[in-house]
Amino acid sequence: MSMELPVTPGAAPDAPVEDRLASLIENLSSYIEFYHGGSVKLIRFDGKVAQVEFGGACEGCPLSLNTLHGWIAGTIRQFFPDIVIEEAPVVSGG
Repeated sequence: MSMELPVTPGAAPDAPVEDRLASLIENLSSYIEFYHGGSVKLIRFDGKVAQVEFGGACEGCPLSLNTLHGWIAGTIRQFFPDIVIEEAPVVSGG
């Protein structure tokens, strides 16, 4: 019996990288929403760099960079070792 390693939770193994990455980030966001009242969302992906945006309780939280670089980027590296994760620049309206 052969065992397949999980590709990413919630995405088909043959789905495009951006879809699998977005699915993984959605799963991470579900955890953040449930336990911390915040969220994380994929904003842009150029094939190498993924930019994410925090929302809810994570928006402006002094620990959000620790969450981004430690937990979110670390988890994503397990599935996508060549993708760089960074926070999307804040666009001021007006």
